[in-house]
Formats: sequence, C-alpha cells, structure tokens
Amino acid sequence: MDPMTTTWNVPGLPFAVSPSPETAWTVAEASGTVTAMATPRSDIFIDPGPGTPPDVGATLDAPTLLGLPPDGDFQFSARVTVDFTATYDAGVLLLWVDERHWGKLCFEFSPDGEPMIVSVVARGVADDANAFGVDTRTVWLRVSRVDHAFAYHASVDGRTWRMVRYFTVDGAATAATIGLEAQSPTGDGCRVTFDDIRFTRDRLADLRDGS
Repeated sequence: MDPMTTTWNVPGLPFAVSPSPETAWTVAEASGTVTAMATPRSDIFIDPGPGTPPDVGATLDAPTLLGLPPDGDFQFSARVTVDFTATYDAGVLLLWVDERHWGKLCFEFSPDGEPMIVSVVARGVADDANAFGVDTRTVWLRVSRVDHAFAYHASVDGRTWRMVRYFTVDGAATAATIGLEAQSPTGDGCRVTFDDIRFTRDRLADLRDGS
C-alpha cells in the first residue's frame, strides 16, 4: 500500500481517512456515498499454502481507504454494492494493523458465480473462510470492536445481522486502522459502492442474537 498522507472526511465517520491510491476513490459528500474502482489483478492476501515462505505469496495492492478510529468499543457498518464481473471481485470492510496482521470482511464473487460473504484474517499468513451466499449484489457489512476482540457480521436488509466471525489479531486492539477496500484479484477491475456508512461508539450487546 502507498503511505497514508492525504486525508479525507467521509460522512458518517468521526475520523479522517486516507485513500491509497487517491485515483481509485470518490466521495460524494451530499449523499454520503463512497465509490471505489478496484484495479486489475488487485488483492490483499497472503497465501497460507504449504511450503510458502513468509516473504512469498503476498499480494497487498488493492485500493484502500483507511483511518484510525477512536479508542474503545465501536460498530462500523456500510451497505456494499459490487458490480461483479470476475471471480473474487469484492467490496470489503478492512481492519489493518500492518502487512502481516489484518482482517477482511468481504462481499465477494465466488468461483461458482455466486455473491458470497467471506472473511479473511492474517496472522503472518492469511486464512480464507466462506460464510454464506446471497442472491443480491447489495449487502450490509459490519465490524465491531468489543474490548480487545472484533466481530464480523453481515445482513441482507440492514436490520438483522448474522455473525460471520469473532477473533483477535495482535496489535489490533490499540493500533488498528479501519475502512474500505475494493479488489479484483482475477479480473480487470470492478466498481464498488459503499453507502449508509455508520460508526457508533455503542458496545455490541450480543454476538449471536441478530441485533
């Protein structure tokens, strides 16, 4: 990723964010809509395959829009619409500590041509876990911090949430930035729209009750 220097304000977020690269991102302040153009063959992934040395198999070039949230518990969500074209095209909520420690909550196009909720967490190398498929090109994604841990949820209506993952990453409780990402690992790029962007300091009351 490029060094984060330029900062922007995004409606719904109480902290500034930095685009990388700037040319991939557009913010419409009147509507609170953020649009990203994923660059061709772009991704954030570290292959965990057998025999892969720590310095091989990492791709960390997808466009990002990241900022440092305030301390303490929070809930960060957005409605994500992806113009799917190629396998693994995705709109992502990204949690980022450094190049070896991060987490992605993805709305992604599966190899079967199905929109799907996917999560990926890197602790040196990355894992890759499919959650569930949906029959639409728009979903809501949410990242919550609860003490030192994080929870991923997804929703098809913005009201009822299904838990995707509950996890920790070294350093994330104090040093993580959060934001948006767009990727097109096998394709020539795709358009991702983020709107209904919300950030609250409310503590998540229950991981599994759908609230």
